[in-house]
Amino acid sequence: MYRSLQILVVSCCTLLSAKTGIAQQEWPRTITATDGTVINVYQPQTESFSGNVLKIRSAISILEKNRQEPVFGVFWSTAIVGTDRDTRQVNIESLKVDNLKVPADTLHTENVYIRTTLETYFPRVAGQIPLDEVLASLDQDEEEKKLASGISNKLPGLIFRTQPSMLVLIDGAPKLKKSGKWGLDVVVNSPFTIIRDKDGRFYLHGGRHWYMAPAATGPYVFTNDKVRHKLRKIARQLDRLARENDDSPNSETVEDQVYNIVVSTTPAELIQTEGNAELSPIEGTSLLYVTNSDNDIFVDTHSQQYYVLLAGRWYSSPALNENSRWQYIAPGKLPADFARIPEGSPKDNVLASVPGTDAAREAVMDAQIPQTAKVDRRTATTQVAYDGAPEFRPIEGTHLQYGVNTRSTVILYNGSYYAVDNGVWFVSATPLGPWTVSTRRPDEMDLIPPTCPVYNAKYVYVYDTSPDYAYMGYTPGYLNSFVDGPTVVYGTGYDYDPWVGDDYYPRPWTWGFDMNYNPWCGWGFGDGYDYDWFDGFGFGLGLGGWYGGGWYGGGWWGGASAYRPAYRHWHGGRFRSDRRGGVYGRTATINGDTHLHMRYNNNVYRGREGVLQTRPGATRSEFARNTNLRPMQGPRPMSGNSMYSDREGNIYQRGAQGHWQQRMNRGWAPVNSMRPGIVHNLDRQQQFGSRGQMRVQNFQRASNFGGMRFGGGHFGGFGGSHFGGVGGRIGARR
Repeated sequence: MYRSLQILVVSCCTLLSAKTGIAQQEWPRTITATDGTVINVYQPQTESFSGNVLKIRSAISILEKNRQEPVFGVFWSTAIVGTDRDTRQVNIESLKVDNLKVPADTLHTENVYIRTTLETYFPRVAGQIPLDEVLASLDQDEEEKKLASGISNKLPGLIFRTQPSMLVLIDGAPKLKKSGKWGLDVVVNSPFTIIRDKDGRFYLHGGRHWYMAPAATGPYVFTNDKVRHKLRKIARQLDRLARENDDSPNSETVEDQVYNIVVSTTPAELIQTEGNAELSPIEGTSLLYVTNSDNDIFVDTHSQQYYVLLAGRWYSSPALNENSRWQYIAPGKLPADFARIPEGSPKDNVLASVPGTDAAREAVMDAQIPQTAKVDRRTATTQVAYDGAPEFRPIEGTHLQYGVNTRSTVILYNGSYYAVDNGVWFVSATPLGPWTVSTRRPDEMDLIPPTCPVYNAKYVYVYDTSPDYAYMGYTPGYLNSFVDGPTVVYGTGYDYDPWVGDDYYPRPWTWGFDMNYNPWCGWGFGDGYDYDWFDGFGFGLGLGGWYGGGWYGGGWWGGASAYRPAYRHWHGGRFRSDRRGGVYGRTATINGDTHLHMRYNNNVYRGREGVLQTRPGATRSEFARNTNLRPMQGPRPMSGNSMYSDREGNIYQRGAQGHWQQRMNRGWAPVNSMRPGIVHNLDRQQQFGSRGQMRVQNFQRASNFGGMRFGGGHFGGFGGSHFGGVGGRIGARR
């Protein structure tokens, strides 16, 4: 029975499930023709995912109206997709079937028909596919990766304290400028509020307290009761702004801890314990972990070495004290017991930084998946300002130059100026504009070394264009998250020189904020940092300093955003979580010139004028309404997620007794026990698939629970269960 493409377009329609409210992740998806032919498409398995191109293979069953048994096959396809990392959904925009394999003695005249049916209707019936299921089925060894190289792992100054301390960072020698709003000199090259009062002393505001010092660099002492009325008024303004911009119900909470202030004008990290280190074993390993610290500090009892995880990098020392000398340890050199840390245990959050673990594998794959958007070429634009006449500096190893006296990312190449603003490429004939949406990114962008402060711009891409739109995207490298070997790290590790002129423009920082990884939020500040330690930075002082587009077009930390974990405070000699109303995971995003928003997503496209989010997948009922195709009820499909295929096109399923079966000669035959490699690969695929479904459920549970409310503990502390065993932490760490 031969059908031409013309007949296909007229006769083919989609099957809508009679069951309402069907789960988006339910497989198979079904396509039904008006003559009753039914095609079931089983859950796709990812072969590669690069940019907005997803290559998949899927098992299918084809049942013609007058047949009693379906014919099984496999198709390989290349899909153009849109990705929304906020909702962690992938939407198939278009599909091309590259190959189709069905039994040789059947349907040999129907290949064109089946191919065209799949290309026309599968993108629509597929709906939104969870990103975590796509990643779980991806064979990392087969994935072509654009990895970072040349990342620095050299540890800057590491400071150890056994009392509640706060690291206050200043980017080089303190730079003072008078605030027109307050009429006082302010240190502009710091994310912290440091003011020089009329008495010549310096006052640091943090944790809703004032600290006083004879110099901007300290030493600081607590001085709440001794500040004059002017500073108290400023503190009230900062507190009010913090409350107005905090989306949690706990915005009235007041930090009650008085900290020992540690100031550094060079990159540094602070680790601390609550008194002398207290140790507890990790079950099934030879490792101990420090229980009275919010840092990730371990002891390997075999080697008697201490280990600490900082910005995704491991360091070791034979002792834990103020004089300890810490050395970088390549992930592959870690003691084997780190990979044996049980998921769900108090320190499983470090597994994403331990090679060979599922959490590390998922983190590496996730770091290569872009956030995509459609940019309106008619309305999207940007503005670039310079401190004086535009100045450009060559980028080593390329023919590119970058603007040094602007907070924007501007690239000069072949006489044209390219700007990256919140993940969108623009182009202009002059360094000042006007700027229009660019249909290309400059050549040689991939050659930019991490020693250059605009390194992150190489992770912003132009995928396709049309007369009205440009399709763009960025991977987490734009937000300072890089794949370095078998794990992900935060920041390039380099200390870039800031621009210091009439204005001060910072460069990306790696160190100083105890950055830790979460599988859905990305990188976030350590537990000690709260709004009240960044209030001067977040709301600005009218000085044109840290905000208003930022070095990454949104802020100096993590590109445009990074999440902050739970609000923490010292109470009764212990760090405690504020659990009144729960603990919220939020993202610090610097937007425009005046506002600091805390929210879960870290999508720099969201809310940007002229940028459209990826179109959500149409539901099945919406598709029927929009196409005027009548729904037809097909046969009851086999249980979801039960069908697998390999790269050669063989089809397998798990039998009722738990044994694998292969489709052969129109029937199912047991997989030969003499072929253990096949069984191992099938078990691995099923394991990854189950893990992907678990991650999807956990993400949905987290997203829908009380507006991202958590009851403390590790991410996913619901009833003691860990969210997908992936070690993320949005709530307070214990």
